Amino acid sequence: MIKINLLDSVTDKTSSFASIETRVATPRMQGKLMLLVVIALTTLGIFFDYSSANSAKAAAQTQLEEQQRIAAQMEMVKREQAELESKTRNVQTRIDAIKRLRDSQQGPVAVLSAINDRLPKLPDFRLAGIEQKDGNLTITGDSPNEAAVTQFGRSLEFSGGMFTNVSIETKRDLLKPPADGPAATATDAAEKDAAALKPQTLTFTVKCKYTLGSNQPASVSATQKPAAAQVAQK
Repeated sequence: MIKINLLDSVTDKTSSFASIETRVATPRMQGKLMLLVVIALTTLGIFFDYSSANSAKAAAQTQLEEQQRIAAQMEMVKREQAELESKTRNVQTRIDAIKRLRDSQQGPVAVLSAINDRLPKLPDFRLAGIEQKDGNLTITGDSPNEAAVTQFGRSLEFSGGMFTNVSIETKRDLLKPPADGPAATATDAAEKDAAALKPQTLTFTVKCKYTLGSNQPASVSATQKPAAAQVAQK
């Protein structure tokens, strides 16, 4: 039969615990334990700090990439807007240039164009000359009848202020009939009959003021009269 001495066992355990307590109670062992605790806490803190920093860095990188993407889109929008504004300015510049050109078009071409737009559409209505001096126009020509001259004068007068102070002078060119009497021949009689049947030409002179052309050259010279007649015949 096996016998166990429990007293010795308890005594041995008590002595072992006492030995451990004695070792732990020494300042050297306490310092080592404290050092181990400090190292463990420091390692744990470093690991936590590293994990937190790594997570923050990843979030910051993601946010940075998102901001860069938005910035790139905004830059593209700004470039497109700048190009559109540049094109708009160019178009507006051209429009302003055309307007200035039209407003400053004060040469003989503008006068002839304005008059030509108001000529009666008659084949025998023609202009003989146009003279301009200090904004005053003198238009001479021939017309088959007085009604066409009146129509021409009205079209000048009702021009929205372009032509003002319109006055018309007319003169009918009377054809001299062949002489009557004993000396008259059959040919003279035939010419007389033809003259009676031939329509008489009405010479007119229209004077007015060309408001938009007040700053034009001093006059439209006589060399431009054929051009005026050509415009009238169109």
